[in-house]
Amino acid sequence: MTANGGSVKRRFEQAIDEFNRRLFFECHETLEEIWMDDPRPVEREFFQGILQIAVGFYHLSGLNYVGARNLLNRGIQRVEKFYPERYGVNAAELAAAARRCLDEIERLGKGGLKRFDQSLIPTIRLGNLDALENEWAQNATQ
Repeated sequence: MTANGGSVKRRFEQAIDEFNRRLFFECHETLEEIWMDDPRPVEREFFQGILQIAVGFYHLSGLNYVGARNLLNRGIQRVEKFYPERYGVNAAELAAAARRCLDEIERLGKGGLKRFDQSLIPTIRLGNLDALENEWAQNATQ
């Protein structure tokens, strides 16, 4: 269970759903709860990476060039550590798609973000979450 009483699986599914519906601020809030509850420093980075990618897209929606560029870059670097897959997320696919967005943001520059093709923003296909549930349960019993 997470501190707010929901299972980590349910909270993670919610965060990915929010990401896919382009509710990036809400995704950030949901992932932050998981990230803050997870005492494992390595695994925390995975959640933080997706969180930072979401915040990067949130900044993009507000035409904040520096915020979008910096948060996407940090998130990509964190997610890349979990290639090829972690907790039902194809980390390689997510990082590559976010990198394409980052490259386009940099190509457009600070004044060109209104022309960013929103269809480039990826969706996350969520696979099997058994490992997440199992590891979380093991950690809770230690």
